[in-house]
Amino acid sequence: MNISNDFKKWTGSILLLPVAAFLLINNGRFIPILDHVNLLFHEGGHGVFKFFGKFIYTLGGSLMQIIIPSLFIFYFLKTRRFFALQLSILYLAENLLNISVYAGDAVARKLPLLGGNKVYHDWNYLLAELGILQYDQSVKLFFFILALVAIIVALLVPFFQREYQKAEIELDIR
Repeated sequence: MNISNDFKKWTGSILLLPVAAFLLINNGRFIPILDHVNLLFHEGGHGVFKFFGKFIYTLGGSLMQIIIPSLFIFYFLKTRRFFALQLSILYLAENLLNISVYAGDAVARKLPLLGGNKVYHDWNYLLAELGILQYDQSVKLFFFILALVAIIVALLVPFFQREYQKAEIELDIR
């Protein structure tokens, strides 16, 4: 066991701890520039999924907010770029926090929407279609918990990195 190497592996987590704390304290509220990019992905998701009917079209915005960071996660895991992996997981968490806020607004519908009063609220429609509109706060909590788990996983990547490398070694031996 080399203490210097172990500390070096955890440097990314130490540096990202304030980012993780900020994300939790911010709790999905709008972050300029970053959330403008997320909005582009969200709106693009509607376009990508428009061929699958109104429900999937509506869900497509939030789905794309999960898909894009997940693509980065898989890429950086495969290429073994663990700090970039951690950033990507935190980016997923940030999007999950955004989705939690949007879902939690399904009944109140106080968030400003792109298109103003001419458009419908995605999560109001989705939850109403599923017959669970009254559970919007539970859906919000679900996405918040997913975000919290993602943040914890991001900070624990060095631990999983060690296990990932052990599994690779075992596979190479066989």
